[in-house]
Amino acid sequence: MKVYGIKTCGSVRKALKFFKEKGIEYEFHDFKKEPVRCDKIEEWLKEVDINTLFNKKGTKYRQLKLKGLNLDENGIKEWLCRENLLIKRPVIELDNEEIIVGFDENRYKEIFQ
Repeated sequence: MKVYGIKTCGSVRKALKFFKEKGIEYEFHDFKKEPVRCDKIEEWLKEVDINTLFNKKGTKYRQLKLKGLNLDENGIKEWLCRENLLIKRPVIELDNEEIIVGFDENRYKEIFQ
């Protein structure tokens, strides 16, 4: 299992704490240290909706003033590739190639029994 995010993100911290408490091993990929490339984002978008992956509630979205641009899917994809901090976190890749985006404790309890 691989977890993508940044260490300072509250949702990422909750997810990592959940995994630690459950004794679940994971590999952590820090967006700030090593940005994900567009081909990885394309992979994720085969499994999850672009609006799930694109974080419209984050600081970076507000800083870049993207709301007024009325981005279509191609525009959103370009921004996700250009600025990884627009990706909703955490992104979790499971071994069975399932992608989970965001932290939802109840959903995690179902998946990681």
